[in-house]
Amino acid sequence: MRWPAVLEPARTSLLTAAALVLAPASLLLLIPRPTATGLDRLLPHAALLQSFSVRLSPAPPALWQQRLGAQAPALWTQQRRLWWQFWGSHGDAGASLVLLAPEGQRPPVNALELDNLWVVAPSALARQSLQEQLKLQRPAPRGLEQRCAQSLQRQDAVFWTGSGLSQLLGAVAPLGQSLQVGCLQLRSEGTALFWSGEADAAKGALASEPPQLAARALPPLPPPQLLSLEGSELGLVIQGLLSSSVLRDSLEKRYGLTPHQLKLLSKAPFALRLSSLQGGPFRAALELELSLVQGRRRWTAWLKQLERALQDQELTLRTPSAETRLWLRPDGTPVGGWRWLSDQQIVFSLGSAPSAQARPSMARAQPGSWHLRMHPQALANSQLLPEALPVVVRRAERLSLVGLSRSNRAGERQTALEGQLNLR
Repeated sequence: MRWPAVLEPARTSLLTAAALVLAPASLLLLIPRPTATGLDRLLPHAALLQSFSVRLSPAPPALWQQRLGAQAPALWTQQRRLWWQFWGSHGDAGASLVLLAPEGQRPPVNALELDNLWVVAPSALARQSLQEQLKLQRPAPRGLEQRCAQSLQRQDAVFWTGSGLSQLLGAVAPLGQSLQVGCLQLRSEGTALFWSGEADAAKGALASEPPQLAARALPPLPPPQLLSLEGSELGLVIQGLLSSSVLRDSLEKRYGLTPHQLKLLSKAPFALRLSSLQGGPFRAALELELSLVQGRRRWTAWLKQLERALQDQELTLRTPSAETRLWLRPDGTPVGGWRWLSDQQIVFSLGSAPSAQARPSMARAQPGSWHLRMHPQALANSQLLPEALPVVVRRAERLSLVGLSRSNRAGERQTALEGQLNLR
């Protein structure tokens, strides 16, 4: 399934943001602000829900024209603050347009009246399905969901659940296991889009606000790197993968990686890097650098077992140095290997020989912290980016995201998020 461009309207807002910021704030106090109370009822049924500020444009957005037809221009001129896009759990149905219902007017075709909102579905079938869902009694939003409902009624924001995240991320969705439900507040400045918010590992979490995240500027990625993900614990990103018993059993039976060793690796500070390659059979090279507190001796026996498993796959071992193992195909093509950078630092590689340059130790990172840097446009050009990501993300030159996770007293895993998207 291909989802609509979630953040596409944000791109058109970049040119008008300055005018909006300069509007006298005192005038807002004089204008009554209708509350989108229907959002509280809609939110529990959303896979994805996003709010957009009404832009200073005479033409309504494409979604308005698609859902409202000839009524779109007149209804667009009557909107004063916000409108919304809603995707239900079945994303194939497409996006519904949500707007404040004008007083004294009849709703358009395929629209549901939800308190003071019109929810205009993409088809009669989608309207009926949503109507049936809304008959089910759901608790009012609490915790993260309540805070997000408030943000969606005040500013540009986006709310997602696990089904929405899976649709957007595709095959890499297990890496976002700790971000299964979340909310971001959005703002634009020039050609940059900024966001901040929170996420949780489980829907319906009742936790208070997430930990405070100190804003930090991340340096750009040096070429030829396309992506860099670093963090204080590898488990922050692989816990979703390890939830599969099939994968865990395969790692143990085929490569000798026991549950106890997986637990130790999950606690290791890490750096994951993806770099472009010039020529050869691979589009990019992947490196995973780990800081192993237990030290080199703890892993010698397992690496010997890994060597035997790779030899059984008809790969040839080359040892350029005592610290390095490089594996080749029968035709001599390097497929990866590992290198000890110090007694505690090791780097594994796929697609190329492992890096020989030691990096600063990641062991000093704040517990629960991680940061992501990437070049989305370059990744998309190499067909290495999920196709369902919004167009504005896929066309961006740079993206950065910082997270800080913690477990609260209730055992809920919370994550504070800050990020930036540069269109050029």
